[in-house]
Amino acid sequence: MPKEDLTPSHVSAVDADLNKDVADYTNGEHVIPKPESFRDMSPEELQKLEKKMVRKMDAVILPIMGVLYILNYVDRNALAATKVYGIMDDLNMNTQQFATVIAILFVGYIPFQIPSNMLMTKVTRPGLYLCLAATVWGAISTCTAAVNTYEAMLGVRILLGITEAAFFPGILYYLSAWYTKKEIGKRYAALFMFQMVGSAFGGFIAAACLTLEGAHGIRGWRWLFIVEGAATVGCGLIFACIMPEFPHKARLLKPVERDYAVWRLEVEAGVGEAHEDVSTRKGFALAFKDGKIWALVAANFATQSVGSTNNLFPSIVSTLGYNSTNTLLLTAPPFVLAAIIFWFTMAYSDKANVIYPILMANCGWGLLVYIVAAATTNTGARYFTMMFMPTVCTIPQIMYYKTVNLHMARPFPKRAAGVAMINAIGGLANLYSSYLWYSAPHFYVAFGVLLGMMCAIIVIMTAYRFHVLKLNKLLDGTHEQQQMTKKAGVTQQQIDLGWRFIGY
Repeated sequence: MPKEDLTPSHVSAVDADLNKDVADYTNGEHVIPKPESFRDMSPEELQKLEKKMVRKMDAVILPIMGVLYILNYVDRNALAATKVYGIMDDLNMNTQQFATVIAILFVGYIPFQIPSNMLMTKVTRPGLYLCLAATVWGAISTCTAAVNTYEAMLGVRILLGITEAAFFPGILYYLSAWYTKKEIGKRYAALFMFQMVGSAFGGFIAAACLTLEGAHGIRGWRWLFIVEGAATVGCGLIFACIMPEFPHKARLLKPVERDYAVWRLEVEAGVGEAHEDVSTRKGFALAFKDGKIWALVAANFATQSVGSTNNLFPSIVSTLGYNSTNTLLLTAPPFVLAAIIFWFTMAYSDKANVIYPILMANCGWGLLVYIVAAATTNTGARYFTMMFMPTVCTIPQIMYYKTVNLHMARPFPKRAAGVAMINAIGGLANLYSSYLWYSAPHFYVAFGVLLGMMCAIIVIMTAYRFHVLKLNKLLDGTHEQQQMTKKAGVTQQQIDLGWRFIGY
């Protein structure tokens, strides 16, 4: 920690925040009683317990999650890097067919996310489930190196999508079962920071692997899939032995820490994974009927359309006119910048309970970025806009996932289904968005669609804001008005806890 972070005023501020959190938990004790294991602890002792517990969680969960997500993103997007190294010639693909190979992954990826998250709510070892999924997709990614035809590539990409479907929505749900509303934003930011690291250093890794061109008679792009796939298989098997399960049965925590980890989440939003007994079918039905989730699905569809810049970023950067190696290297700085912005943005969001203003600021900046990118061919101006493309298309996604875990927290199968619906159905945009990127360097059609989608995000999330503010007014009203919010998914236990829709 930097020296200035150790000043008494800073320490006092941190202690004050922790004490406030402990006080907030204690306020819900009349609804969710304290377990006996820490019932007699003072607020100071609980604060110390929580601080140690969260550090322990972060030290194990975040590195495993981060490495697997880097590998997940690198495996999924390795294909984009191979375009500049001859894969189209080797497999006799034209530009349209290459776009189809990029998009076909989502034919497998999208429909299997919801069933996978529903299954995760019932499996006894969700950590093991995620790690084994990583092992399988790594093996399939390695098999891509053996592909010799366009048709075989389509088949491998579909299988890769099916096996990768478990990870991203699964890890979002998994994290929400460990961290409170004051913690979850920074952990989601960390997840997307790892994504940016994967994108940034994926270019370096690709450039390094592609230098193996011809080694043992194997093309460089084939070496890329061999190296990245093998690394994923190895990490998946190792992490399967150490990834913790849900808090109430995690060997990572001491018994008193397990009790406290569960209790602090339940006093925020009601009983969860440890004590709630709601069927997966009912959880999905509740999610399907909740209009708030469909609003987030629509917003994420628009955002995933905008996110096509990430899927084809090497191709966009290549319009600057540099050679293949330099093009891959130039893809790295925008993702590094995005990772830094994510952390500070979500730290502020968690501390101030702010979501909507950040969304609007991001969309406003995104409109400017895409207008300039489409309007000019100046190398400096275009690369300046490219520096912010990964940021403006990803911050909204972090905010949506934070929103669903704060606003649709219970019952937990509904939360799991909601996360998967937002990512899966919203992800349908990936089936068409890769076809937008033609007529370089201006890409008028692509940037025009992206501008329209940014405007759609503004409209959808503004309407969402007014809806949840209306629900908050009902929650602040009479008993009869509070009961009306149950139609919007609020539980009686949440009403008793004084729960509110925050961030908007």
